This record gives sequence, C-alpha cells and structure tokens, in this order.
Amino acid sequence: MKKLLIFSLLLIFMTSKVACQTVSDFTLPNVDGKTVSLSQFKNAKGFIIIFTCNHCPFAQFYPERLNALNKKYKALGVPVIAVNPMDTAVYAEENLESMKALAADRDFNFPYLLDASQKVAKDFKAKRTPQAFVIWKENGKWTVKYSGAIDDNGAEPEKVQTSFLEDAVKELLAGKKVSNPETASIGCKINYRK
Repeated sequence: MKKLLIFSLLLIFMTSKVACQTVSDFTLPNVDGKTVSLSQFKNAKGFIIIFTCNHCPFAQFYPERLNALNKKYKALGVPVIAVNPMDTAVYAEENLESMKALAADRDFNFPYLLDASQKVAKDFKAKRTPQAFVIWKENGKWTVKYSGAIDDNGAEPEKVQTSFLEDAVKELLAGKKVSNPETASIGCKINYRK
C-alpha cells in the first residue's frame, strides 16, 4: 500500500511538472532559406515539436513517421516542426547545408530548423534526439502537454504498439487531459555548450 501511494505521488508530480512548463515563441532558420516561428501559424491549436538531428541513428528511424504525422495533424491545427539543436562545432554534419540535403533526401513535408544557439532546446529542456514535445495554446501561452518518445519501437515501425506522441495529440484534440504526459526518450544526447 505504501509503495502504491509513493508511486501515485510520483506520477502526480511528474504529470504536474510537464503540464506546468511553458515555452516561448521562437524564430529559427529553416532548410528552405526562410525563418519559421510559432506565431506564423495563425490557426494552430498546438504543435508537435521534434528535437532531432542528422547523425543520430535513432533519429534516422523517424522521417517517414514524422511526414505522416504532419500530413494527418497539420490540417487539424497541430503541425510538426523539427528542430536541430546539435553543436555544429562538435558535429560538422549538423550544419544547415547538411540539414537541407537530409530534408530533400527524406522528402520532409515539415520545417526543419537549426537551433544554432541551442536556446530553443534549453527552453524546452530537451535532452535527446529524437525527443518529442506536444505544446498547446492555453491563455495565450504555449504549454507543454507531452514530452518524450515518439512511440515504443524506433527500429521497427510495423511493430509499434503504443504511439505516445499521437495518443497525446488525439486526447488534446478531443478536449481531454493527456493520460501519459511524459515518457523516456531514447536517442543521442544533446551536448550543450557551456
């Protein structure tokens, strides 16, 4: 009984921590040569923000799934935006030119932005690539409603049993509270410059 109470309190703490986090609008360069900010999407109810990069093997599993998510949810007011927070001084293959090549090769149908200062990733408290966030507009602010893994099987999409990210979006669109607001993201660590 005591263990159950401790687990319940921990779950409530984790849920409230994610649900209370707000993030700021940002403006970052996109692979198409333009800049993108949240405020440009006038009809957005929320966003699927994916911190990802070029070199991480885990991130390379997801472009097709991200294209499918954007195709499905952009029309419902929840577009996908991918953000690359990797330090280009450490990873030369994370520069904007290499990002453009990857986006063209994998036929991205969503913005792929360079966070060269890592300011946006720090604001979200992103730790890994890929790491997904669902943010929702509440009282004029962007509130984090989900943080973590995209789904439960990066390598084998046909064996995915739980689509954590999509489940969160579906619940929010239905006016419900996200039942699983935080999961563990598995991928490459984001090394922040000091």
